[in-house]
Amino acid sequence: MSGPNILVVMADQLAPHFTGAYGHPLVSTPAMDALAERGARFDAAYCHSPLCAPARFTMLSGQPVSAIGAWDNAAEFPASVPTIAHYLTLAGYRTCLSGKMHFVGPDQLHGFDERLTTDIYPADFAWTPNWDEADTRIGKWYHNMDSLSEAGQALATYQIDYDEEVGFAAVRRLYDLARDTDERPFFLVASFIHPHDPYVARPEWWDLYDHGDIDLPEPMPDGAVDPHTRRIRRGIEADTVGYTDDQCRNARHGYYANTSYFDSWVGRLVQVLDETGRIDDTVVIATSDHGDMLGDRGTFFKMSFFERSARVPLIMAGPDVTHTTVSNVCSHLDLLPTLLDIATGGDWPVLGAPIAGRSLWEAAAGGRDSVDEATGEYMAEMTSHPMFMIRRGRHKYIHCDADPALLYDVEADPQEHTNLADDPDHAALSAAFAAETARRWDSAGIRERVLCAQRSRRVLHAAATSGSPYSWDYNPARDASNEYVRNHMDWAEAGPRSRYPRLD
Repeated sequence: MSGPNILVVMADQLAPHFTGAYGHPLVSTPAMDALAERGARFDAAYCHSPLCAPARFTMLSGQPVSAIGAWDNAAEFPASVPTIAHYLTLAGYRTCLSGKMHFVGPDQLHGFDERLTTDIYPADFAWTPNWDEADTRIGKWYHNMDSLSEAGQALATYQIDYDEEVGFAAVRRLYDLARDTDERPFFLVASFIHPHDPYVARPEWWDLYDHGDIDLPEPMPDGAVDPHTRRIRRGIEADTVGYTDDQCRNARHGYYANTSYFDSWVGRLVQVLDETGRIDDTVVIATSDHGDMLGDRGTFFKMSFFERSARVPLIMAGPDVTHTTVSNVCSHLDLLPTLLDIATGGDWPVLGAPIAGRSLWEAAAGGRDSVDEATGEYMAEMTSHPMFMIRRGRHKYIHCDADPALLYDVEADPQEHTNLADDPDHAALSAAFAAETARRWDSAGIRERVLCAQRSRRVLHAAATSGSPYSWDYNPARDASNEYVRNHMDWAEAGPRSRYPRLD
């Protein structure tokens, strides 16, 4: 018996805190709300690494950053790393990607049978950080305050252009899957760029919100800002160029508007499943690669393990999924084993590499999850040493060799304003986390691997831009000679073949 179809709808830089589905009083997300109302909402899900490419590579492979060298947004994703697309192909699925996955390197499929669109960001080594000069700001591609000063309304942007293409291609592919006679289940990923900055929205989404209602972040107490947050502030120019409350409100207004825009695509894709009779045999998963600080702690974007940067929405609905909320801590590393359980009922194909996560399927089906933890790794810009996170139960521990340890009680202190690492009442817990971190990770050894990879890629990029350029950017395959109606086709058959529902 084949498994259900699987549709994954992915946002970029969407923190669950800023969605109606997770309780925000203002942000409208009716499609995500509807999924949660008939499915499982995971309330403590994290990305493994709070940056686009590493988050996605680790999600697809079920392996940590340090296991596959997914250091940053210019780290090559090796073709030799097995992904969920490879495994689901072996399980008898058709696999398809529409939209962003930020693949770096010549392999732009990574196990997907087909890819419907190009990517929105470059596939080469241009965005390589430089830990040899970690205090030097890279002006060409670092985030900056332009995203706030330019926040507002527009009829078209490159991000709107991209998501319209991604959504159209995914919708069309769902109709194609319904029209053809291949009875194999499908795995379709529709991956959008919104609500990622710059925070620019079309008027119909902007106008959903009264500008005066847009909330501002809570101020940080004096002395509560950690060294990594100060580095991010400096790197994104929040401390030099700066921003005003009006610019912060504009950014949040655009972000909320674009969150509703992304949600509309979730609703459109679910609608097509319903129209084509697939809603009852398709597991739908809504998530994001990471979050956005959106002014909390005086910073924006991601690149840290604080809640709004590292937490992600994770909602599942479909056959055998129970209406429930799951409080256990989990992460994107758990998605690969979860999807394997969904697809195979536990009869997995042979794994090509060890995976770090556990299946969340029993919890989604209303059962008990005995595990309540997740780990994270970050080795990209705004730091000079690896950063590690352990979230277990109500506590989160963050370690970086260059910084003091951070320990938070996320339940009692959801804004993470009080560092408990040096609190006498938490001394034993902090020491235990420190010892566990030392056992889990060879920080010095990982740092040397990162530096080696950065130096190599900088040389390769310099050579590539000095000689004849060759692009790894994905060009979607399209054969216009076999589309719509052509002279080698039977005109009388072309129309009925493309019609859905078919004529009796």
